[in-house]
Amino acid sequence: IDTTNILFVCGGAFANLDKVIERRTGANGVGFGASIETRAEKEAGEVFGQCLPEDLVNYGLIPEFIGRLPVMSAVHQLTREDLMTILTEPRNALVKQFQRFFSFDGIELVFSDDALTAIADRALERETGARGLRSIIEDILLEVQFELPSRRDVKKCVVTKETVVRGQAPTLVTEAAPDEGEQDGRAASA
Repeated sequence: IDTTNILFVCGGAFANLDKVIERRTGANGVGFGASIETRAEKEAGEVFGQCLPEDLVNYGLIPEFIGRLPVMSAVHQLTREDLMTILTEPRNALVKQFQRFFSFDGIELVFSDDALTAIADRALERETGARGLRSIIEDILLEVQFELPSRRDVKKCVVTKETVVRGQAPTLVTEAAPDEGEQDGRAASA
């Protein structure tokens, strides 16, 4: 579905709203012979598709507010592939934004495919969806963002899976001066 001209208001995860809906629909499976489905067996968004205004009241939203939301829509949870697409493909994708920011200092920012997968996995673990992607990348690049403007020898900054998973500093590729053979411990020669 092309959502270019659709305005989403009050979108979010609504943590534990599914429990409120299940309580109303009796999907908890109480009693002998009850069919008990685990959450893993249910398709993501299936429970939210049964949401009624009364569920939102029981969730804690005030009725006056709910009355101003005439249409409710459930969306499916984002997958790893969805998050990786969000990171890289849109015109203003997060990776492109950070690459542009680094280019102002003449530095090429590169994310390995494994690093992008690890970033998406971390967002899934945190259950932050696409909103969490920016903060994950900012955490990874925080120190190097402040260091690089004063480092004229650095030409490339490479973020790897180890950078994301183990907290290792990004690999800095330098352009060594003709009479200098020494490099930063984290840097590799161009």
